[in-house]
Amino acid sequence: MTVDLVRFRQTLSSRRDELREEDRISAADRAPVTLDQESVGRLSRIDAMQVQAMALAQARRRQSEQAAIEAALRRIDADEFGSCLKCGEPIARARLEHNPSVATCIDCARAD
Repeated sequence: MTVDLVRFRQTLSSRRDELREEDRISAADRAPVTLDQESVGRLSRIDAMQVQAMALAQARRRQSEQAAIEAALRRIDADEFGSCLKCGEPIARARLEHNPSVATCIDCARAD
């Protein structure tokens, strides 16, 4: 499992780096929309506000995913990776392959 832990750590770290880059790129879209009616028409402002709202929602999703990734990396460090946080049973390998940041087995995830 040591080799797998190294691979899972690399996968998680790479995804965390991607999320940070996406966050950096989208920073301008999350900026406040100016209400200067001289430089931007009403429809352009509405469009800018929609872009801002979507960018903020995406940023929240990225933050949530980053938190799950950080928690998974801490579980790797604590030698607790791959065990369900609720029931303690092993998480299916296929589930971890699909998303290594999951913290619960499929049965406990369904129960939520």
